[in-house]
Amino acid sequence: MTLPPKLFDHSILKLRRNRTDENSWFMHDKAIEEINDRLSEINRDFEKIAIIGFRAESWAKKLNLNATYINDGDLINFDGKNYDLIIHAMGLHRANDPVGQLIQMNRALIPDGLVISVFFGGQTLSELRISFAYAETKILNGISPRIAPMGEIRDLGGLLQRAGLALPVADNIKFDVSYETPLQLMHDLRGMAETNIIIDRSRKTMTKKLLNEISKQYFDHFSDNNGRVNSTFELIFLTGWAPAANQQKPLMPGSAKISLAQALNTTEKNPEKD
Repeated sequence: MTLPPKLFDHSILKLRRNRTDENSWFMHDKAIEEINDRLSEINRDFEKIAIIGFRAESWAKKLNLNATYINDGDLINFDGKNYDLIIHAMGLHRANDPVGQLIQMNRALIPDGLVISVFFGGQTLSELRISFAYAETKILNGISPRIAPMGEIRDLGGLLQRAGLALPVADNIKFDVSYETPLQLMHDLRGMAETNIIIDRSRKTMTKKLLNEISKQYFDHFSDNNGRVNSTFELIFLTGWAPAANQQKPLMPGSAKISLAQALNTTEKNPEKD
């Protein structure tokens, strides 16, 4: 498989994951709750399950699933097994080739097998991103890549179709998390291993002057009436099925037996005649 140019440094990601803090993994717990709700609505017993991600074993225990644990590198080692459920757990936003990963998952599924991927979306850390930009412009007269770009939901649904998955669905949930200071948010990001791993990131140590300006900008623009600061986290959910002959198919254009006007119990108008 030919890989695209790399955006993320996964060797650094691995080192930072070794220094994580269990108390900071609250967004994983939110994602697990949502995945559990989605699975409970599917009238099907899954027998061969894989969970992809750094914390795959923890996910399996909390979801009460007997699953194979797989690392979330650029090339996913499925070891030739055919699964009926694959969960990609909070890693696709760090993938150098997200479409390639979805293709790999599609190939590892049996016909009519299910993929569910959850990861951070483009509205995540929007407040911190803006505060960085204001502070760096003031102190450094320029902006460097501090927070990785993340996909927007309007674009991400198409990834499932590009990967050849059927019945694609993309949805999102946003959470507002309150902190006493921006430094507490940054501490949580370090504990989640969600700090900057962009290959073209600045290697310079952040100065105290810049850090203080980031905090000031954050308080100036995003503090609430209680003097705390808010941070947005967005979870994107992508769901798709491996194609199968017995799957539900969308109706062909023009095959409807009644018009939309009839379904809505209204009168259809022709603008060229009215």
